[in-house]
Amino acid sequence: MDITIHWTFLPHTDPDASLTFYRDTLGFEVRSDVGNGAQRWITVGPAGQPGPSIVLHPPGLEPGTTDDQRRTIAEMMAQGTYARIVLATKDLDDTYARLRAAGAEVVQEPTQQPYGIRDFAVRDPAGNQVRFNEVP
Repeated sequence: MDITIHWTFLPHTDPDASLTFYRDTLGFEVRSDVGNGAQRWITVGPAGQPGPSIVLHPPGLEPGTTDDQRRTIAEMMAQGTYARIVLATKDLDDTYARLRAAGAEVVQEPTQQPYGIRDFAVRDPAGNQVRFNEVP
C-alpha cells in the first residue's frame, strides 16, 4: 500500500492568531483560507511539501455536537489537552530558540526522552500542543 498523510485537523479559537503562529512563526505556507470571522477553515503546510496539510478549524461544529460537548471541548482546549500535533526538525535547539524568541508558550524545554527521542513542546494560540522531535 502507498499511504501518505494528506490532512490533519487542529481546532482554533482565533483564526488570525493561529494564522500568525503557523504562517509567520513556523513559516508554513497558506494553502486555503475560507469562511468569515471565527468561522474560518485555514489550511497550512510546510513550504515545499505540497502533500501534508493542517486544517485549522472552528471547534465543535460537527453535526450532532451538543452544547455540553462544546463546553467540554472549550475547557480541554484551554487546558491544552484537546489536540496535538508532532512535527520534526533537524535542528531542535535552533527551532526552540526561534519559537521562544517569537513568544511561543513553552510547555517543555528540549529534553532527551527515555524512549530515545529528543523533543520539546509549545502551545499554539488555541492551546493545542505542538511537539517537535529532533530527526537526523
